[in-house]
Amino acid sequence: MSKTKPKKSAAREWVDALVFAVVAASLIRWLLLEPFTIPTASMEKSLLVGDFLFVSKMHYGTRIPKTPLQVPLTHQKIWGTEISSYSDAIQLPYYRLPGFSDVERNDVVVFNYPVEFQYPPDLKTNYIKRAVGVPGDEIKIEAGVLSVNGEVAPLPEEMQFSYEVVSTRPLNAEFFNTYGINPDSYYSFTSSSGYLVFATDAVAKRLEASPIVSSVKKRIQPPGGESGIFPDGNLLGWNKDNYGPLKIPAKGWTIPMTTQNVINYSFTIQHYEGHENVDVREGAVYIDGQKVEEYTFKQDYFFMMGDNRHDSLDSRYWGFVPEDHVVGKAWFLWLSLDKFESLFGKIRWNRFFKGIE
Repeated sequence: MSKTKPKKSAAREWVDALVFAVVAASLIRWLLLEPFTIPTASMEKSLLVGDFLFVSKMHYGTRIPKTPLQVPLTHQKIWGTEISSYSDAIQLPYYRLPGFSDVERNDVVVFNYPVEFQYPPDLKTNYIKRAVGVPGDEIKIEAGVLSVNGEVAPLPEEMQFSYEVVSTRPLNAEFFNTYGINPDSYYSFTSSSGYLVFATDAVAKRLEASPIVSSVKKRIQPPGGESGIFPDGNLLGWNKDNYGPLKIPAKGWTIPMTTQNVINYSFTIQHYEGHENVDVREGAVYIDGQKVEEYTFKQDYFFMMGDNRHDSLDSRYWGFVPEDHVVGKAWFLWLSLDKFESLFGKIRWNRFFKGIE
């Protein structure tokens, strides 16, 4: 005589359903797609603050978690607390499953912010930028114009720069809104009618044609050193608009450790190549106490820039993005909300399910 299986209680059914949902969501987030929100204006107008998008892990291949001991569906902290959501007691070697493609030049890429050294690589803050340079490319910027391998790089359709706009009278949010410029994209720099505006070249031309605008000038920094520029802006005389040339390291590339190469690449070797003991002194690099005469890179690197070129913290400031920091390809938008609107006006309907280029 067979025994009937006791029926689960309602509480047990809820627990089972919750566990299944967490496991399924964790697997999808790790293997296939991860949701991401645009928090800053560094990619405007290509991507807007308030855009919600999916990042494809499949395109470049899913990373095996380097830090496997972490609370599911968290990143750095447990929700609503300052409690770490992970333990770094176990750190696995970098490995990536096969993907559909490599990172290609001009892809929009989500990656872990490289210089956030207080966290393991896979738990650093997620950033999103455009990969303007891939391994082996040579980057140069002259008067704000980016060149790759000696050729002027194609411009993103909605790329922005900063402009000085001087008007015959004070301007308000309603005026700027007619040009698609939100309140976070302009600032008064005089007491009356001078404004710093982040805009595309096309919008700048429209502003210039306004009868109440007396001048529009792109703010391109003249040649000269700028502090905070990678690898040493003041020493090299580089700034955000006049930069390089700088070659991007590729896996297997061997360089002599000349004075110039020590300046350009010692930071990368010290922090991303997996060495325990790297010292830089007197214009030379020492690994485990031994002076390095030449060096062969262990992984590929990328140069990332924001499409809002004068309002982007990117590779010009903190350097190359290592391959093991790449999260995935920004694939498509699924929602977009405008924080300056209310109720149904907040929804940008024209951006639903828009692909990212």
